[in-house]
Amino acid sequence: MSKYSNFICLTAIVLTMAVSAFAQGGVKGKVRSNRGAAIANATVTARQSGRDVKTVKTDTKGVFQLTGLQSGVYSLVFDADGFQSGLLQGVEIKGGVRDLGDRLILFPDQGTQVIINGSVFYKEGTSLGGAKIDIEKINADGTVKKITSLYTNVSGEFTFRQPQGSAKFRITAKFKGAEGVRELEVDTAAIYRLAITLDISRTEK
Repeated sequence: MSKYSNFICLTAIVLTMAVSAFAQGGVKGKVRSNRGAAIANATVTARQSGRDVKTVKTDTKGVFQLTGLQSGVYSLVFDADGFQSGLLQGVEIKGGVRDLGDRLILFPDQGTQVIINGSVFYKEGTSLGGAKIDIEKINADGTVKKITSLYTNVSGEFTFRQPQGSAKFRITAKFKGAEGVRELEVDTAAIYRLAITLDISRTEK
């Protein structure tokens, strides 16, 4: 083999190594809320050494695919309106598209929520745990739509969250035949507090 053939072989090896060193890959996955719902139009950004490298948006099913990344280790930043930002560090790209699955969870930004914190009491004024809470929305035309049901905790408290916006709610507390009702109007993102006292004694069976 001539010296020129050896040079060509060495050049081919160097070129192969160079291509491997700069192999491209990507990541894909699904972004969901903490309640399991897909988050559409969320922004997914690949960041490396403090620099934003590439950004994509999730589709209507919360799915994204971010490709064209050089091999290396990245941080992924997730942003969506009404949610706290999410950060996934140490994502290694080696080539090909890495599947991150559907457990990329974002939590609501409480600064954009209506939060109703309620307390239920016995008639003596002590906390009533285990009371059923029915939450209904009263529409402008007077019709009522049930939103959810939940129970007070051992401290007699409950919490309900709703995206910000004007609304009127009817909150009904029930326990062993006793019932108490409160209506509450909300308008902007804030924490609203209410208390309901039931006409039942702690000693009643």
